[in-house]
Amino acid sequence: MAECLAKVPDVEIDPDGTFKYILVRVRVKDGEMHKDVVRGTKNAEYHSIIKTVNLHKDHIFEKVSPALEPLGMECKCLGGGKIEHNSKEKKIRVFGESTAFGKADHSVSVEKLKSVFSDYEITWSDDTK
Repeated sequence: MAECLAKVPDVEIDPDGTFKYILVRVRVKDGEMHKDVVRGTKNAEYHSIIKTVNLHKDHIFEKVSPALEPLGMECKCLGGGKIEHNSKEKKIRVFGESTAFGKADHSVSVEKLKSVFSDYEITWSDDTK
């Protein structure tokens, strides 16, 4: 099952802008093997689904989990925050927290980002803005 985990990209984020992100633990169902991945997009209004009378928003975690289930994986959100991605300056800043999932361990998220964006300056803080 290690090969299944290897097929899951460590990072999938938008190429530019400031947007919400989550840190997700992907685990082989009924197994011990897992890895943490970063997912973020400007298209997500929230980190998780917020239901109102006739409104069901399309958000980050609700896209990640169903996409990995057919591969024999299950997901758990470890927290979230925001990412500011500036591809022109090759800078990424990780900050803030998710109201739905709490604050992700930004240091873990930054290490994942560095594995993909090795030529970037990547920083994190507990600032909310």
